[in-house]
Amino acid sequence: MADPDSAKTLTGLLNGIAQGTYYGNSEITDDLLKSELYPEVPVDQFRALLDKMKGLIKTKKQGGITAEQAAVIAKFWKNHKTKIKENMITQTRWENSLKGMNWRIDLKSQSSLPNQENAPVAIVEMEIGKNDKESDFLYLEFNETKINHMIKQLTAVEEQLTALTQST
Repeated sequence: MADPDSAKTLTGLLNGIAQGTYYGNSEITDDLLKSELYPEVPVDQFRALLDKMKGLIKTKKQGGITAEQAAVIAKFWKNHKTKIKENMITQTRWENSLKGMNWRIDLKSQSSLPNQENAPVAIVEMEIGKNDKESDFLYLEFNETKINHMIKQLTAVEEQLTALTQST
């Protein structure tokens, strides 16, 4: 019989909860966790343990548990915190995001405007989309005036971010 307080089985339960709740693995069900980890524990006792562990994962409060369970939960969060956070952000993102960006500086070889030939231009390629969908590509061309304007705007954004991070 699996010991409900065993570190190994509790780690397995926490990993299973994370797989089903945060990583979107629909194959991990409560029934599978019971049959694989706690086959001889009564259903009501397993449900109580499962609900307790789900609540602890969601709130990270550790009242009403043994020292061994607290150590297992602390180790679980140490190993999974970043990945769970990234998965939750990805799952809740509604809009597209910047997946990649490339740029280069070229000399303009043709122009409809006089005196624009052989002027330096920045060419920017941005990959925009969601992680699980096909991306769109955006191509931009900037002359020196537009680049200087963009640098001023980015500098202003950077200053605001610095001010915000220093105030918190």
